[in-house]
Amino acid sequence: MCLAIPGKVIEIHEAGGLRSGRVQFGGIVRQVSLDFVPEAGVGDYVMVHVGFAISKVDADEAERTYQILQEMGGMVEELGPDPASTS
Repeated sequence: MCLAIPGKVIEIHEAGGLRSGRVQFGGIVRQVSLDFVPEAGVGDYVMVHVGFAISKVDADEAERTYQILQEMGGMVEELGPDPASTS
């Protein structure tokens, strides 16, 4: 099953007319397309589905979702291990 998961935007980049950024999901960081949420800025939380931010979400909602995913063990299952931690 694929879920949209909230993440915090920690960096934003623009290249070739495309907007992307590094988004943190708990302790996991992934590169995400931000083209669908041009209003999102550093520090904002966005809902991410298959590598695309699809909407903004408030920090309280993001935290509630993290807690539920942690309880279910779904965070790593959905995102996979952090590539920076695999050597």
